[in-house]
Amino acid sequence: MTVTAPDADCNPRYGADARIQVIVTDRKGVEVINATTPMTDGGAFTYSFDVPAQTAAGDAAVTAMPHNIDWCDDTGRNNRAAGETVKSEAASCAMPVESLSITR
Repeated sequence: MTVTAPDADCNPRYGADARIQVIVTDRKGVEVINATTPMTDGGAFTYSFDVPAQTAAGDAAVTAMPHNIDWCDDTGRNNRAAGETVKSEAASCAMPVESLSITR
């Protein structure tokens, strides 16, 4: 299985050492994957994994969000662009979730 995303259009400036946290939760609510992987300054990443054998069949959820940073700044300024004037864009702070169907 591969989870991937392109760079964001809004120049989030995650930094050179940015990481994304990928979590897969099976239909029973069990977290079967919880890992981090590198992402670009703009937020692009690719993470590949094998679905663990103990994962319950059925609908699962995949979330991927920047690790260990304020990924949804609701202050109206980019907290990673200190000292710079940047144009703010409204963004959703809802947890990003994609569905995944596990079959046997």
